[in-house]
Amino acid sequence: FLCCKNKPSSGINAEYGAPNVISLLLYYSAVMICLGLLLLAVVQGVQIETDQYTVGDGAGYTYSIPYGKELKDYEGISSPACGGEIEQMEVGKINTPNQIRLSYTGDPTEMAITWTTNNIVHIEEVRYGLMENDLNNTAVSISHQYQWDKMDDGSYHYTSGFIHEALMVNLIPGKIHYYKIYSNGEETEARRFLAAPDPGSDTPVSFFHVGDVGTFGTSVMVTADMMKRMEEQDFHAMIHCGDISYANKFNGSRPSRGFAAQKVWDTWGQMVQPIGSHMPYMVTPGNHELDPYDSTKENATIYQKRFIMPGNERYYTFSVGMVHFVSVCTDESIDKESTQGVWLEKTLQKINANRDTWPWLVVFQHRPIYNSNNIHGNWTGKNTPQYDGPDLPALGGWPDHFESLLLKYGVDLVLAGHVHQYERSWPVWNRNNTRHSYRDVTAPVHITCGHGGKSLYKYIKGTDKVDGFNSTAPPFSAARTNELWGHCELEFLNRTAVRHTMRVMGENGVRDEFDAIIVKANSAVTVVQQTIFMAIIFWCREL
Repeated sequence: FLCCKNKPSSGINAEYGAPNVISLLLYYSAVMICLGLLLLAVVQGVQIETDQYTVGDGAGYTYSIPYGKELKDYEGISSPACGGEIEQMEVGKINTPNQIRLSYTGDPTEMAITWTTNNIVHIEEVRYGLMENDLNNTAVSISHQYQWDKMDDGSYHYTSGFIHEALMVNLIPGKIHYYKIYSNGEETEARRFLAAPDPGSDTPVSFFHVGDVGTFGTSVMVTADMMKRMEEQDFHAMIHCGDISYANKFNGSRPSRGFAAQKVWDTWGQMVQPIGSHMPYMVTPGNHELDPYDSTKENATIYQKRFIMPGNERYYTFSVGMVHFVSVCTDESIDKESTQGVWLEKTLQKINANRDTWPWLVVFQHRPIYNSNNIHGNWTGKNTPQYDGPDLPALGGWPDHFESLLLKYGVDLVLAGHVHQYERSWPVWNRNNTRHSYRDVTAPVHITCGHGGKSLYKYIKGTDKVDGFNSTAPPFSAARTNELWGHCELEFLNRTAVRHTMRVMGENGVRDEFDAIIVKANSAVTVVQQTIFMAIIFWCREL
């Protein structure tokens, strides 16, 4: 690997010269280091038993997500169609804590947690600590419930379970913690999570990111793939880029009364529990959570009832070690006079002034501003002709002012969903300027990961032959597919290099075209250091 010349940049990226003694020594040293890292990853993985996610009322009703099913076991799944939703959960029949999810607050010594039950008693709390058999801290929850879709007789079509929220404090940054939930007279098994490293820590950190998931058979299979990955290594958090449950529609159509089907939220919450109960599940709202038409009257109200995010929960910020994340809301204006635009510039300015602490700056959002699919495509603040709702005024600042802030403050990565496909850009700026290399990167790389479960955008609406992709990809596009479901991963390996992979649903390993090492421009990194690092990554991938 150290001796290869002009290795294709669609996979692991490197260009090196002729071999020498030093490089060979580094090569074999890297192999030994890699073997050690692989062993460590295996040791640290979370062992997930799917049986523990069966819930019920302790009598006749039980519910479980079919994680073990394969593609052939579902009806109606044939790319690009995702088929129908799985059987939906009846939350009112479940005594045991369900839909358990963690989330960051912005403080590495804290972790928020939410869960749901069908009733409440005098004790609703989570006990936690550094040892599974010594959970010596307690966080008491607050609980709330909501009703939805009022009928003519004054009753409601849906009443939620009791949604509990608690805050674990005084955590030790970077350490594994354990917890149990005591709620509704029930006690859960102990689960574990990894607290965020201290700001500025050089500890490598890893993340999942997905978008546009729902509760389809494909959604379950993508989730099951991530569960398998959790058994192989620790991940610090999930980044979900909007369009979360698709409660706005059920069985392919809007509910007859025009209100979103809330049981879909419950089913989605239970489906992702194996992930969200072991790591913070960070979300940003999409059009199916916010848009008055696309959310089927939810208008962000249900999003805010179901999630605990920092700040105002739509646009906010948090850090994990050497990485600072910023969520922005693409269904609001972001021009320099807007509330979000003013907030974003102040936030990016503050982070950029502390790049010794946070060398990596990642923005995540729902709608992408760089995408080559003719269905939706690049977000301009105005809905495309594919949108079948009422005409809405354009939202200011997209994409020009937003992109100017990305460039001004050195944003490294921009994660998005919305377009049901996968795409990774080259470093790109001002629409037509791009550099076809991931070495010495000085402009943002944009990644669309909108293929987490919903039907794919293969064909233009109303046709079964007109591909959403033009035959030739635009210059900014490095890799793309609108035929495969999957999830994405980010591994921040040091202060200047991150590995991005897209893992295709149902496949082991990573295809070369969906595997990239992105190395920031940084004069402090020597050629020798970079050579050692690239060798380690190559051999980890090959083994």
